[in-house]
Amino acid sequence: MTDASALESKPVPSAAGATPALAQWFVAKAAHPDALIFFRMGDFFEMLFGDAEVASAALDIALSYRGEHQGEKVPLCGVPAHAYESYLARLIRRGFRVAICDQMETPEEQKRRKAPTIRREVVRLVTPGTVTEEALLEAARPAWLLALAPAGDRLGAAWLDVTTGAFGTESLPAADLTSLLARLEPAEILAPEALARGAALASLAERIAHLDPPRDGIRRVTEAFGVATLDGFGAFAPEEITAAAMAVDYVRLTQAGALPRLAPPVPTGGRGLLQMDGATRRSLEILRSERGDPRHSLLGAVDRTVTPAGARELAARLASPLADPAPIAARHDAVGFLLAADAVRAALRAALKGAPDMARALARLSLDRFAPRDLGAIREGLARAEAMA
Repeated sequence: MTDASALESKPVPSAAGATPALAQWFVAKAAHPDALIFFRMGDFFEMLFGDAEVASAALDIALSYRGEHQGEKVPLCGVPAHAYESYLARLIRRGFRVAICDQMETPEEQKRRKAPTIRREVVRLVTPGTVTEEALLEAARPAWLLALAPAGDRLGAAWLDVTTGAFGTESLPAADLTSLLARLEPAEILAPEALARGAALASLAERIAHLDPPRDGIRRVTEAFGVATLDGFGAFAPEEITAAAMAVDYVRLTQAGALPRLAPPVPTGGRGLLQMDGATRRSLEILRSERGDPRHSLLGAVDRTVTPAGARELAARLASPLADPAPIAARHDAVGFLLAADAVRAALRAALKGAPDMARALARLSLDRFAPRDLGAIREGLARAEAMA
């Protein structure tokens, strides 16, 4: 049994007879049955019942008991609220989804309301494909959320990175799914249950969230971008729009109704890209060695980037090699110019070295989940851009 699937085997007791605070936990758990509930209690986030048993084993922290519910002791474990991100990162990397149920008022406000307990609500659902915290992200790699919508013998695919706003779509033969998966290496996959049971996704069960495609995909996507039509973004197959709507809906769900700053979806159609299956990619060791080590890969051998955004762009270009001569020649011309212009190249590298990750700082800002360092990153990034202009 895998770490995340262990949660499914833990029954949730009835809420009958729960204390006011415990009743809030049951409401959160009913809304997110497949997630661990981080339940704020003062200076700690606590996990209860089966969540506590699973999380204590995954995090190697003490399992204790407090009080009773329906005549049984309540299993409990907790992590300090001021350091919760490090524990959250460990759980996300092991395939768990975590619902953050936070306190929405102070004890003084509770007293003024004469309420039996502090009001708590789920403020976000943290999943592998929707994280924004630096501690949970790999600076040099995108965190793709991939949505898949079946349409006969074809699939609509939409992938977005909530940390940078990048958003792409494609309509492809269902048989080409393994190639797409190998190219994107998504952090999380959205798929209807029937598709998730297929051979192409069987080995990726822990990365999959079951989600049925919506019937009104066009309306959902146009509303998300505040436009009347998608014509200005390009030509989309119906299944691409459906997949894009799945991705947008899921991001809204995980962010308590909010959407990060997203670029308009780009219908790529796989045009101009060299098509390779997963086995070919693994044998070429493009992004990581056959043992999974990125240091001993093609990327590790050629990466001389000095910014996180540059590292992500290089990885994306290596993972999606061009097949058309014209854009290949354009890239060669750009490389040739910089190789010949030693002074320009040195000045650009000096200006870029240590530049902050503005894209991810902007994403946190757009979700109202920013820290002072994110504002500092934007200030520093703009200053460096002005210096290079």
